[in-house]
Amino acid sequence: MPVLTRSAQKNRAAALQKKKEEKSGKIVSGDDLKNTIPPGVDHACSKALSGEFKGVSFGGDVQAGGMAKKAPVVAPDQVLSGVAADTGTPPKPSVSTALSSEAATASRRSNEVRRRKILTRSSAGLAMVFVFALILYSGHMYVLLLIATLEVMLFRELVRVRYSHNFDRIENTVPLFRTTQWMWFLTAVFYAYSDFCADVVTNNTALHHLLPYAQSQMPMSFLLYSAAIIITIMTLRIDHIKFQFNQICWTILVLCFTLGNLKYVMHNVFNGLFWFTFPTMIVIMNDIAAYICGMTCGRKIIKKPFFSLSPNKTWEGFIGGALITTFFGWYFSKFLSEYMWMTCPVNMPTFFQTKLECDVNEIFLPAKYIIPEQVLEIIPRPLARMIPGITEMCYESACADGVAPLDIVPCVREAETHHHFHLLVTIVPIQLHSVILSVFGSLVAPFGGFFASAIKRAYGIKDFDSIIPGHGGAMDRFDCQLLMMLYTWVHYNTFVKMATASVPKMLYMYNLLSEGEKEDFIQRIMEVAKAR
Repeated sequence: MPVLTRSAQKNRAAALQKKKEEKSGKIVSGDDLKNTIPPGVDHACSKALSGEFKGVSFGGDVQAGGMAKKAPVVAPDQVLSGVAADTGTPPKPSVSTALSSEAATASRRSNEVRRRKILTRSSAGLAMVFVFALILYSGHMYVLLLIATLEVMLFRELVRVRYSHNFDRIENTVPLFRTTQWMWFLTAVFYAYSDFCADVVTNNTALHHLLPYAQSQMPMSFLLYSAAIIITIMTLRIDHIKFQFNQICWTILVLCFTLGNLKYVMHNVFNGLFWFTFPTMIVIMNDIAAYICGMTCGRKIIKKPFFSLSPNKTWEGFIGGALITTFFGWYFSKFLSEYMWMTCPVNMPTFFQTKLECDVNEIFLPAKYIIPEQVLEIIPRPLARMIPGITEMCYESACADGVAPLDIVPCVREAETHHHFHLLVTIVPIQLHSVILSVFGSLVAPFGGFFASAIKRAYGIKDFDSIIPGHGGAMDRFDCQLLMMLYTWVHYNTFVKMATASVPKMLYMYNLLSEGEKEDFIQRIMEVAKAR
């Protein structure tokens, strides 16, 4: 190994020290600065940073024309801020200016896209509300056709999710893949709505000639179910049997989520258009209110994420939407109760609009309620006295011997002893039902939307379809309606429906009796009539 001289050793030590300082960040070479210059910075500034700008240095001599001249000293921060060596030239654009300009352009473009999206979404929403109102005005039969169309669209969009995701595996390998899905759908539709059609026949005396067909709906349902089972089993393939069973489970889940929730929606329509219109508008209002509250106040009060499956949802939108929806439902229910077209039930819808007349259910008529005094005592007295229509009740007078007062009358003097507050209000009973329906539509029904969001996240899609501009597909818009419609039927039959039989239905049941049972039935009816 050659022996280095003392000067060579010093040069080598200096080189090693310089490398260490460059690695530690104390010295940055011109090439390193040049590589760190972002796009859009002026070329002169780039040259200055890389040490190639003639006549500018960070302190030292510059050789120009064979003569050594003292170059003006320009600090690196001056170069970055756009200050050139020659004070007579205008300053060059800085890095921060270029970046801020690009950020402003991107922000304007983002706001423009957002405004266009809101405009498209709002226009499509108004168009859907207009079409919905037109269908309601046209009559019950057109509402039933709307429901049938939506059920087909919902099933199509949901089953197409897995079909599109596994198309390469399905094509030319799994026979009758789409055919078996739609066969299960038709079987479920017949089973779900055949009993509804049978009820329509039994509740209309004019349709009793169709009773033999109505009585055969159960055997027909079982026949279709058996055929679906046989065909499904015959299409199984050993190489894909696990995938096919997964697909069968998916089809059954879709049927439960769509037809299972919408099985009784036809009953809601026949019970009165109110029980279809009101829950539909409640979900629509909740969607709008939650969107506005989330957009204006989202994550400003509660920072904690609301739901991981729907990252755009916020606590502010969820709570604000519930409050606005309940307030809307209180007054909207009263508005609908004024129209017999909404409140009257029907037995047989027609394609042509006819005037409806009926004995209006008492829940749609104004009634007087006394607010319990225990509730009013919770409110501070100064605030309670400000409630419109409230009456403060006081002791009439005190006996000299300390015996309790004899009577309680409205207060006329401040010196009188307070006893309780009395408040008599006039409301329509359906408004009380509207509070329950509104709360359910705000707190529970949105989880149908979360379920749909989970499906989209699982299969990596943004929307189920693009049939509605700005909204996506039918499933994107009606996912929350499914649970709401089912609960409306449960609520109606639990708290509203007063009778479970009708005259036409009793006649139908009478015809099913034997001759001896008919005579006994007539005798019992006569005994009841005499007792009255």
